[in-house]
Amino acid sequence: MLSICHHSRLLKLSHILFLTLTKSLSTLNPNVSPLLPTSQTLPYLKPLNFKISNYMRNGLVKEAQNLFDEMPQRNTVTWNAMILVSGLVQCGDLDGAREVFDGMLLRDNVSWNSILAGYVHDGLVDEAVRIFNGIPMEMRNVISWNLVIGALLNSRQADLAKEYFRGMNARDSVSWMIMVSGFARVGRITEAREFFEEIPVKDDRVWNAMMIGYIQNQQVEMAEDLFQRMPNRDLNSWKYFINGLVSCGRVGDAVQFFMEMPQKCKNTWNTVLLGLLRIGHVKAAHLLLEKLPYHDVVSWTNVLVGYFEIGEVSNAIRLFELIPDTDTTVWNVAICGLGENDHGEQGLRYFVRMKDIGPLPDKATITSVLTICSDLPAPNLGEQIHAEVIKIGLDNITAVSNAMVTMYARCGNMPSALLEFSTMPSPNIISWNSIICGFAHHGFGKQAIEMFEQMRLADVKPNHITFMGVLSACGHAGLVDQGRYYFDYMRNNCRLQPTDGHYTCLIDLLGRFGLIDEAMTFLHQMRADGIEVPASVWGALLGACRIHKNIAVGEIAGEKLLEIEPSRSGIYLILAEMYSSIGRREDAKRISNRMKDNGVKKQPGCSWIEVNNSGHVFLSGDNSHRESNRTCCMLDLLHRDMEVMTPKSNTTFVEQHQGSESSEQQLK
Repeated sequence: MLSICHHSRLLKLSHILFLTLTKSLSTLNPNVSPLLPTSQTLPYLKPLNFKISNYMRNGLVKEAQNLFDEMPQRNTVTWNAMILVSGLVQCGDLDGAREVFDGMLLRDNVSWNSILAGYVHDGLVDEAVRIFNGIPMEMRNVISWNLVIGALLNSRQADLAKEYFRGMNARDSVSWMIMVSGFARVGRITEAREFFEEIPVKDDRVWNAMMIGYIQNQQVEMAEDLFQRMPNRDLNSWKYFINGLVSCGRVGDAVQFFMEMPQKCKNTWNTVLLGLLRIGHVKAAHLLLEKLPYHDVVSWTNVLVGYFEIGEVSNAIRLFELIPDTDTTVWNVAICGLGENDHGEQGLRYFVRMKDIGPLPDKATITSVLTICSDLPAPNLGEQIHAEVIKIGLDNITAVSNAMVTMYARCGNMPSALLEFSTMPSPNIISWNSIICGFAHHGFGKQAIEMFEQMRLADVKPNHITFMGVLSACGHAGLVDQGRYYFDYMRNNCRLQPTDGHYTCLIDLLGRFGLIDEAMTFLHQMRADGIEVPASVWGALLGACRIHKNIAVGEIAGEKLLEIEPSRSGIYLILAEMYSSIGRREDAKRISNRMKDNGVKKQPGCSWIEVNNSGHVFLSGDNSHRESNRTCCMLDLLHRDMEVMTPKSNTTFVEQHQGSESSEQQLK
């Protein structure tokens, strides 16, 4: 295959040669007849023309021109070999090919078909039809007809294609194939079958084309009938038919026909396995995988993915240990699957094993491991992976850098996340989202918004995730005005329809500052947008009502939440606490009894922290940890400091409670 540089050189030399030949044919060799008609081709010209074609094909233009100059006679083939119309077309220079074609002294069917093929290849069907209509009748061969008919069918001009087909004076098997495949492809399967029945001699390719047409039009029963009637089934017949059975969900039949397949094909077997996996029959696929000898590493990998997708981690691990030849993809599937199924530590152990005995990790391996470090979180291990990335030379890959930014951000190391982001040569939308959401998640609202403004200056188009980070940042930093502004900017300037997550952020922000009525306005807007109010929005509203003592709206939000999530203990506890805070002890008791009657138990709070590469887990009410007493003392001191430093609300309870009736009416 010629390189791009070689193509460019060949195009330039071809143009120069064309201009030279057309201007000075008579001066190349005054004693030479410049061109003979095709009918006067001499036998000795054939090897010379072949030699010229080889010279031009390999870029040896000077050698080709020398041979051309020495030839006592030349024909159209000689000219074509030197001018390379088809070569220009194949290199993508259709304008150059047309220039050469228009200047040719004589044209044969090779020249006409070459320029016709160029316009067909570029999808310029109308111009291709004009060129075809301009071909002299004696130079139109079956290739010309096939080219223009195929182009018309590809542009869904089936009726005109049929008209041209009926006008052919001779057809080959390709002509019939084009009509059968083309009409099936545009959904006119009945007419495709009519053409099929007209074919005088049907070879295997035509039978396969008709069968594929039925499969493409979801008529698998007709495809099966045709398959059974085939006089000769080649390997493609079996492959296409079995793949068709899988595509329509008849996986059991696909397995049966595969067993009857005379020559087993591993690709087809993998398609059958994938069909079983898609319908959830992972264990059946595994059983067939071990029972039959047609598997390869792709088969093992697909079943491994299947186990992870249904959450059967133990079976996935057992299967992984049985795979005879594990490549990088298999290791990546295992590591990523373990991480996604909350077995990140096992995934990290596999990564260590991979480094010791397996193939070299690639960017997919590193991103999976960094994601695990983000989820655990394990910042120290993440730093070691970062060093490994630099060592193996993957630090300039955007996907890897994005994973590192996310890892540092989730682990709370925003300076390192920002440093990694700043060194990226061309951050993409994922990069910007990672750093913005990282700042937002850790309460650095102003920094998150500053990064968003830098993103706008960089002409990177934000998406829904970007605005989740921005609105979350406004919520954490208490930036009410900015929250309203960016919500409107997302909707009106960026033409992005807010999701329930965006509404949750904004309602939570407004609710924190006691703007319950305005929060309700956005809740109504959410309903007007056709979005069902999710638990997250009701939860944000309930939390706001709890803080600002808005009992009326809080009652409704709490009841809506219990309709959606009746087993969440926190909802009952918040409602009971709200009733108790205003002296409605009977209502508080009623909520507590309702919680018991529904069998809901309070789940203990859980916290964990990594200290000196060691993880520590704390459960509420559990004093078994050796540092429990010291930890509780420290928390008491922090709580007292917070009480001293937190300003008291200037709004009295009576004032807040008086405004609750209007909000209640809005909700109802």
